[in-house]
Amino acid sequence: MTQVISQDERQVTRYQIEVRASSERYDVHARQLAREILQLFPPLIDGAIDPLPPGISTSQLYLLTTDMDPSQLNQLMQQLLVDPVVQEARITPSISADAHSAIQRDGDHVVDVFFHAGVTDTLAESVQAGASMLGLTSLERVETGRRYRLKSKLSEAEVHTIARSLLFNPVIQHYVFYSAQEEERADAQLQAPSPSAPRELSASQSIIRSAVRTIPISTMDDEQLLAFSRSGLLSLNLREMQTIQQHYRDQGREPTDVELETLAQTWSEHCSHKTFKATISYQEFDSEGRLTEQETIPGLLKRYIMRATEEVRPEWLVSAFSDNAGIIRLTPTYDVAFKVETHNHPSAIEPFGGANTGVGGVIRDVVGVSAQPIANTDVLCFGPLDTPADSLPAGLLPPQRIASGVVAGVRDYGNKMGIPTVNGAILYHPGYIYNPLVFCGCLGLLPHGSHPTAVEPGDMIVSLGGRTGRDGVHGATFSSGEMSVEINTQAGTAVQIGAPITEKKVTDVIVQARDRQLYHAITDCGAGGFSSAIGEMGEKTGARVELTRAPLKYQGLAPWEIWLSEAQERMILAVPPEHVEALLDICSVEEVEVSILGTFTGDQRLTLTYEGQTVADIDMAFLHDGRPGQALEAVWKHPATQTTDGRSAGSVSSSLAPTLLALLRHPSIASKEDVVRRYDHEVQGATVLKPLVGRAGNGPGDAAVLRPLLEDAPDSKAGVVLSNGINPLYGRVDPYYMAVNAVDEALRNLTAVGGDVTRTAILDNFCWGSPTDPEQLGMLVRAVKGCYDAAIGFGTPFISGKDSLNNEYRTNGRRIPVLPTLLISAVSVIEDVTPTIDMALKTPGNMLYQ
Repeated sequence: MTQVISQDERQVTRYQIEVRASSERYDVHARQLAREILQLFPPLIDGAIDPLPPGISTSQLYLLTTDMDPSQLNQLMQQLLVDPVVQEARITPSISADAHSAIQRDGDHVVDVFFHAGVTDTLAESVQAGASMLGLTSLERVETGRRYRLKSKLSEAEVHTIARSLLFNPVIQHYVFYSAQEEERADAQLQAPSPSAPRELSASQSIIRSAVRTIPISTMDDEQLLAFSRSGLLSLNLREMQTIQQHYRDQGREPTDVELETLAQTWSEHCSHKTFKATISYQEFDSEGRLTEQETIPGLLKRYIMRATEEVRPEWLVSAFSDNAGIIRLTPTYDVAFKVETHNHPSAIEPFGGANTGVGGVIRDVVGVSAQPIANTDVLCFGPLDTPADSLPAGLLPPQRIASGVVAGVRDYGNKMGIPTVNGAILYHPGYIYNPLVFCGCLGLLPHGSHPTAVEPGDMIVSLGGRTGRDGVHGATFSSGEMSVEINTQAGTAVQIGAPITEKKVTDVIVQARDRQLYHAITDCGAGGFSSAIGEMGEKTGARVELTRAPLKYQGLAPWEIWLSEAQERMILAVPPEHVEALLDICSVEEVEVSILGTFTGDQRLTLTYEGQTVADIDMAFLHDGRPGQALEAVWKHPATQTTDGRSAGSVSSSLAPTLLALLRHPSIASKEDVVRRYDHEVQGATVLKPLVGRAGNGPGDAAVLRPLLEDAPDSKAGVVLSNGINPLYGRVDPYYMAVNAVDEALRNLTAVGGDVTRTAILDNFCWGSPTDPEQLGMLVRAVKGCYDAAIGFGTPFISGKDSLNNEYRTNGRRIPVLPTLLISAVSVIEDVTPTIDMALKTPGNMLYQ
């Protein structure tokens, strides 16, 4: 029987539209799932299910609440939801006997996967927007899901095993199972309430959550301070908690939850890079244990990374370490900006969303220096894909699942934004099973001198782009700590699903506002949401914000959640009052939501109000300079000299074919064409040298060449070369040489396609274990020293970088650190792309040099 809901004296019916491939060969999702099942659960394949469709089929579900008539529903399906060339659709009332028969025919097991309440459903938002463009305005609500049919003899337990390992992520999703063997149970499931609960909290919940709490930390002892930091996901150490405690004792009051959360975000490892600023007592020993070197390092960042840049300092360097991305000169009238970020912790617990928002986040960084994004890069590190799921701790996703989700997330964001993904790498190693790594990069183009950075008192604080929700809370503090099953469960709200269409609109607004000089400064809402953006922009001036002016995804958020939640597609601008109206007009045309949150003041205080009541009042000096410095110890012991088995070079077998074939079979070396083809590397039309090269266009290329001024300055032949260097296996012997090799490899790759080392800048991305472990920190010191020596030796300045520390997983009382990894990314400028040649061998007889 059709479900009918009375609403505004209209009859609103709930429909289910199922869109599936019209032929088995078009069901790409089913083929991918079959491969993953075959790889992870080969016993389930044998005799139970075909390794390729028709053993599996998938479909997209749309749950619509609407009063549309049949002709309007048909219009919606044919013009928006269905590609008639490769798809077909079936529409039924979402709760009816007919729907049950549709699910259960042919003896299928069926698994339906839906988002939890409160998780952004970007596909549903796009359907509603598309329906509105078609003039179908009576679409009250849309929810989406994915249906998996398993035509097999699998038991219920086996289907649940597949579902939990491959089909859904409990952090953001849930699934409903319809058994082929138990029709009564299936009926009960169908008659249950809608899989997605209402996305808004009740009024009583809203009142409770909107209250501001005062935290009585003045009387806490050390144990209680640490316990509060852990339970609240603040990721602050004891000395930092004691500093906050004493500060508020001196003020004669207790802090609010908003103030504590703001301090935790600002002081987090993710945002303040406190390990790279810490004073380090470093000792180095030879392989016999004799002390050979001892020194005190007053900060790795300034002593080595920034120092290398200052010593090289070429005239074409525009900006380094002072903004969201590094900037170098392309031509006298144009610059390029480059940034590479990591999104490791979020990708480990929700691979698609983590990688998706990692790409979105680094694009925001480039937009945050007023640049137009023109290219993306991605470097991914996973555990071996054949790692059995049952060999891992409960709650840890298998590498196959992580890899599949991460690749899909990278593809989804870059392709929808219309940005080519042109360079990258994929590595596989057991050291990444517990701690996968996701590096995302973005290159941007901007007119020289077009990026303003000076906030002035009286400027309006303007937010534009995505709305605020509970997804994204604690992103900075979660990314600053170790991982475990318990922490991953607690930190589920730190993961978001990106909205690339929204970010594309925001980017269009920013470029127009930049060209009309409508703002004094800009930044993105990073891992700390409004807190990180407004707090950093107002450091020298002060800021006053009314939190109720922030647009929300749903009601019921506490003031600290509104303030701290990251929104992937949101930027903050400092806009002079006289330019606000012009900015609002641009946003209206581009259909970008905009809000005026407050003003930048001149009192050097951060003042937040909620419904007029002050909920936070923090001195900017304490917020940004009050964190106590860290003192850490680092130890490095040189490994014993390794010798060969005594064979000379001449004694090596004359036939290297078996060795070569064995190397080519290694997952880290084998072709990545399957992944590369999923990324659009042609969009924008500026890619001169693409990721796949050679006569057939299917060989790996280790560097990309772009001609970014093809549209803005058609006569210019100036180009940009992008490359990277990464090999963590060197670090198992000596991280110093891992760093030197990474720089060298990045420069070799770009030189091979015409890049100019004398016009090259580099970026560093460190992914490491706990800095409180002296041996881990000792390896990090060695790597940073290698970076300095290589940068000075080649004359290549660092322009940006990022450290991602505490990549450790805690299970059964032990800590498992990530394989220490350094990625070096390089960007080079060339005057003329015309003679560009790829690095592929051209004819038999080509000489190889080393």
